[in-house]
Amino acid sequence: MCFNVSITRRADEIEELFNAKFIQPELFQPIYHVSAFSKPYLPVITGAKPDAIQMFQWGLIPFWVKDKEKAEKIRFQTGNARAESIHEKPSYRSAIKKNRCLLPIDGFYEWQELRGKNYPHYIHLTDNRMFTLAGIWETWNEPDSGTLVNTFSVITTAANPMMERIHNKKKRMPVILRREDEPKWLSDSLDRQGIDALLQPYDESGMEAYTVSRLVSRRDVNNNVPEVMEPCTYPELQTKDLFSY
Repeated sequence: MCFNVSITRRADEIEELFNAKFIQPELFQPIYHVSAFSKPYLPVITGAKPDAIQMFQWGLIPFWVKDKEKAEKIRFQTGNARAESIHEKPSYRSAIKKNRCLLPIDGFYEWQELRGKNYPHYIHLTDNRMFTLAGIWETWNEPDSGTLVNTFSVITTAANPMMERIHNKKKRMPVILRREDEPKWLSDSLDRQGIDALLQPYDESGMEAYTVSRLVSRRDVNNNVPEVMEPCTYPELQTKDLFSY
């Protein structure tokens, strides 16, 4: 699973890192925490326009959805797409063939369950660089207004050992692409076998995690603030047998 991310770099930094330009840079602001369930607009890079960074809304609406009510309902179920069933699920099987995208982030949040309590973690790469999650996207034509709505979903796969310890209830993680695999993911020539080869757990040796405060879980306050990313120690997690990377 992956429903909470951070993108703290400035627009110009993202442009330089990915050799692409924001179409509407004024729409992007650095993000310390955002949830898919708030239906945010986030920067994505598509195979159709690999030199552009576009702001798409999280929560995929398949092109075949007939009305706004169904669109709003389905998008709360499509923040993530499981790699194991993505070729068969009606919501995803068209997009995975022709509409693949990258979501540039610098980290994501996940929760560990222990004795009935949930402990939030922030996960990033060991070198603290930005990286991309594998995604799919769709353009939906809103029938009443004719407005074209661009949406996306993040693909998840089985957790690597580190993520199994953190996300110990669902044991899932987002598909993190290696930098050299990003052009492959966006390529029109990628077939099903090639797609599946990229939808694998990322090597845990390249990842780090630390616990953060439960501010990230609160809905009654603004948690898109730098403090949400600060390390927070929970004494009950310090026992080696319970929690060790």
